[in-house]
Amino acid sequence: MATCKTYKIDSNVTGLSYAEEECPTLLPDTPTWYPLEPNSYNDFGGQITTLARNPINPTRQRKKGVTTDLEASGGFQQDFTFYNTERLMKGFIFTDGRIRASNRNVSFHGRVVVGTTTATEINFSGTFGTNNVKPGYMMALEGMGDSRNNVCVPVKTYTQSGNTCKVELYAASLQASTADVNQNARVYFCGYRFAPGEMELVATANGQQELNRKTIATDLTTLPISAGDWVYLGDDTAANHYGEKKRGFGRIAWITAGTIRFDKWTWETAGAAAAFAGVNCTLYWGDTLKNEADPNKVKRFTYTLERRLGRDADGEMSELLRGAVPNEFTLNIAQADKITADMTFVAADFTQRDGKTGIMGGTRETLEVGSAFNTSSDFNRIKLSTVDELGKPSDEPLFAFATELSVSIKNNVSPVKAVGVLGALDTSAGTFEVGGNMTVYFANVEATRAIRNNTGVTLDIIMLKDGKAVIIDIPLLTLGNGRINIEQDQAITVPLEINAAESSFGHTLCMQWFHWLPKAAFAQK
Repeated sequence: MATCKTYKIDSNVTGLSYAEEECPTLLPDTPTWYPLEPNSYNDFGGQITTLARNPINPTRQRKKGVTTDLEASGGFQQDFTFYNTERLMKGFIFTDGRIRASNRNVSFHGRVVVGTTTATEINFSGTFGTNNVKPGYMMALEGMGDSRNNVCVPVKTYTQSGNTCKVELYAASLQASTADVNQNARVYFCGYRFAPGEMELVATANGQQELNRKTIATDLTTLPISAGDWVYLGDDTAANHYGEKKRGFGRIAWITAGTIRFDKWTWETAGAAAAFAGVNCTLYWGDTLKNEADPNKVKRFTYTLERRLGRDADGEMSELLRGAVPNEFTLNIAQADKITADMTFVAADFTQRDGKTGIMGGTRETLEVGSAFNTSSDFNRIKLSTVDELGKPSDEPLFAFATELSVSIKNNVSPVKAVGVLGALDTSAGTFEVGGNMTVYFANVEATRAIRNNTGVTLDIIMLKDGKAVIIDIPLLTLGNGRINIEQDQAITVPLEINAAESSFGHTLCMQWFHWLPKAAFAQK
């Protein structure tokens, strides 16, 4: 049978993955490769610079030149889903993240290897640490072999022996099984349920909201939440929330041993405390990525990006961007569309591997399937409002609706060149910039006045889908542009530029991923 020659390779056989490096251009002995979902690429590869010799000579001809430089960079766009962006965002924000207790792997979280399950007890693999899981924590199970065990329940006791964890529950909540194993199963400790009547929700004198401890029990500063974080307050069970309209998301302004104060919230503003006695208050939290004010928490990540190129006669080919540092990220939100993310990297080196050499070794993770967020039905809110000199946001939004919005991160990464090095020796990061653009429907002149007066403004975006949420919060920004756009037969719009700055929380941007939320959160969209 004849062996046909291949003269072309289809783009659909290619793929993109990345691995975290130990040092710039140096991978671990057994790297872990995480798949990505590119829709398109932007200048992926290396650009070679050559200089020809041009001596003075009677033939007026140039001599063969030499290779003098290599610029390695790459970028791609992919749909924004819950699973395909979180891990890589560490590199764009230069942080290891404040990741809540969970067994980690893809998107920080690992697979559950379940031993035995009874109605009130579950055993699984993990190394959470006994100090990281406390009685009252909410444990969410996802992807279990028995779908009835995909629940979120409070923890009574937690013990750990080696790599085996055991959780005992307060009440019979699980289906008994000796082999409830699923390759995609996961466990998250995603919230906290207070004792009955322990907390009350009240309004402060200046119009903010507070959770106050009424009994001496939980030290709120021991919970894995801090000022600037968002939480979800409430639950599906009536005994675990303060009323149908007193459930929602809130941003923590500050936290003490006995008080959590909120400066942003989506629930109906609470009044007198007397109406809220006896409730099992429940809080849910998410993984948090923010540019840290503490230099000890700032961490640079470098990556190897691998683009697989199909097969030649000997095997699978690939090209690698090595020592790649995330440079620019843009989240694109347009009306009646899916949300996409553009990512670009500046790399130190670029290499190609033929089929005989083969692709890089290591562990290959499977792609975590997730639906793209859409701009029509997956938003809980987009709110732009002014803030006063103390950083307190206004209750009134500057606009009701937007037609398009983008949020961008720029690390201003540049390659570091040296004699004797083709490509870059390393990279240097510049100023961390957060910005973007938005177009809003004009209803009054407050937004344009805020521009002229250089008023402080805050922006938050809450996206909900499939029982999960992503929140993007910019605590302090100023607005630019603002020229009112009037076209015949069209609604009046105002284009705005976003220029973020360091806030009173010490960060410019905060992004959070909530892995479990009650159904009430989605009924309120």
